[in-house]
Amino acid sequence: MRLQTLLERMEYSCPQGSADVEVTDLVYDSRKVTAGSVFVCIKGAVVDGHTFIPSVCKAGAAAVVVQDEVEVPQNVTVIRVPDTRIALAELSAAYFGHPAEQLKTIGITGTKGKTTTTYMIKSILEHAGYQVGLIGTIETIIGDTHIPAINTTPESYVIQESFRKMVDAGMNVVVMEVSSQGLMMHRVGGFVFDIGIFTNLEPDHIGPNEHASFEEYMACKGRLFKQCRLGIVNADDEHTEKMLAGHTCEIETYGLSEKADLRATDMELIKGKGYLGVKYHAKGLVDCPVEIHVPGRFSVYNSLTAIAVCHHFKVTTENIQSALRAAKVKGRIEIVKVSDDFTLMIDYAHNAMSLKSLLSTLQEYEPGRLVCLFGCGGNRSKLRRYEMGEVSGNMADLTIITSDNPRYEEPQAIINDIKVGMAKTDGKFVEIADRKEAIRYAVAHAKPGDVIVLAGKGHEDYQEICGVKHHMDERELIAEVVAELKSEA
Repeated sequence: MRLQTLLERMEYSCPQGSADVEVTDLVYDSRKVTAGSVFVCIKGAVVDGHTFIPSVCKAGAAAVVVQDEVEVPQNVTVIRVPDTRIALAELSAAYFGHPAEQLKTIGITGTKGKTTTTYMIKSILEHAGYQVGLIGTIETIIGDTHIPAINTTPESYVIQESFRKMVDAGMNVVVMEVSSQGLMMHRVGGFVFDIGIFTNLEPDHIGPNEHASFEEYMACKGRLFKQCRLGIVNADDEHTEKMLAGHTCEIETYGLSEKADLRATDMELIKGKGYLGVKYHAKGLVDCPVEIHVPGRFSVYNSLTAIAVCHHFKVTTENIQSALRAAKVKGRIEIVKVSDDFTLMIDYAHNAMSLKSLLSTLQEYEPGRLVCLFGCGGNRSKLRRYEMGEVSGNMADLTIITSDNPRYEEPQAIINDIKVGMAKTDGKFVEIADRKEAIRYAVAHAKPGDVIVLAGKGHEDYQEICGVKHHMDERELIAEVVAELKSEA
């Protein structure tokens, strides 16, 4: 393909060579450059792609895309742009034939709820007959192919490549999580979302390697609403108005307040045999009763978001209702049916803030006992261990302390740190380092009315020990434990 074809929709200058040159590949990893490649010099936090120019020229690059002045051999074309991250997104979109234009694109940003909401939307739209791809924290889904995620929002080249595969596989919709980092680094550049969604905003991802301040974090989230045609936002979040400053899209709202375009009324927590949930009546843009077998008031917000989106796809209320009842997200308050007498669930809560939110949600259901099983990762902050121990000690009726990715530390040393936090409380606990044995204890000692949560692993299907990831899926462990307990009975 001709380089100028890739550059058609971009602003650029060509200080050396010609844009009318044949190129064979688009590359942003210098190790993948081959003869005829165009190499994009990305400036990262640690590595600057401009420093690899001598090696990529030696490897046969036909052109380099830069934002700094550079010196290259005369036979190499130089394309200069204001920002190479933006350029990579635009070049990638062109390289893969602008696949987003053949999809309905839905992007979700916010501190919490992104993952669950993407799966809810996917579930509803598929019930209605759409072919839906997904990109998010857990995985990318293209038809029957599931690709484990590295970042919540992948690099722009990977996003466009995924879009291309989705179109080729017959997908007509994609729903994706859009992180603040992804927006800040222009990973979702090169196209306009049909629908942008805002869930909520809390102080998070503030630090030396992420966002300098909460204001920057909020501003990055707000970029989505300068890059979508329709924005669907949480009317109840105190930051919504500021985050929408300068938005260029139409706006619809959802929430519990009367001012929301789509709102939930008559909300009620429900308990069934081995599950917890919530029901309410949706009013406004849609009018129908809704029941979800996922506990918590935040499930109301997540489901309202999904309903608000699917309303624009002309989905029937019957499809919305049945899809939401069946909606399930791996590792996000994922209920695993073991018994009619007690409720067992898996959740990704792996820090004090998320664990506190989870346990407070479950306390609202007034369980006979709230049992919390968790561990903490090795070679990470000890403060997290103290905090999680204190949260569980204060909020759970029984804590089962176990292992979670000990890495290069001794599991018992991590457990001892968690116990430091537990010691600040009057909470009862047991310690069982082997995670399967800890799960066995939880199930074998369960009492009627108990709610048991296995926290920390969520969607992860491994245990990392001494640099090696060993397969370990809690769903499999639960099934093994239940089978073994039955055979012993």
